[in-house]
Amino acid sequence: MVLAIIKYNAGNIQSVLYALERIGVSAIVTDDKEQIQKADKVIFPGVGEASTAMKYLKERKLDVLIKSLTQPVLGICLGMQLMCKYSEENDTECLGIFDEEVKKFDSHQPSVIGHLSPKIPQIGWNNIYDLKSNLFSGVDEESYCYFVHGYYASLGQQTIATTNYIQPYSSALHRNNFYGVQFHPEKSAATGEQILKNFLDL
Repeated sequence: MVLAIIKYNAGNIQSVLYALERIGVSAIVTDDKEQIQKADKVIFPGVGEASTAMKYLKERKLDVLIKSLTQPVLGICLGMQLMCKYSEENDTECLGIFDEEVKKFDSHQPSVIGHLSPKIPQIGWNNIYDLKSNLFSGVDEESYCYFVHGYYASLGQQTIATTNYIQPYSSALHRNNFYGVQFHPEKSAATGEQILKNFLDL
């Protein structure tokens, strides 16, 4: 199996590579369109700012490429947010693969998890629930994953996992061959490893 990780200016690529190594899988890191198109599976990672990342993708036509892919694609963190239709982060039009909009956490809103002044960004462990996809085979409801983000994707028909922080939001999305997770599976211990294995088995 050929696994490609999309190389761009907002990738958390090294930690993803280490996580894949731990489960015995190697990957190529590339921005070469032909290599990405030929890969059996594609990971679209991301840590950074939405508008800068989208500008970079558009300049290199990677935005068109990603939307055209037919093999399983997994967006991680900012990668998932860029796969949504719009982000409030610097008023950014995104790839539009998922129908959801990405919004900024409101620190003035009373939190569903009991903190009157929740910290933004959310950094640390939180649970995922209402799991609805083979991506979560063997993963228990309420399992904990590792999050680092100040923006979130709304809940909608493409939501396949939910997390509460200030309010419920999409911690994973799925449409056709495209999957996205807001958390970092590469930093989420055994649960994250199981999710990566499940993606590779899709």
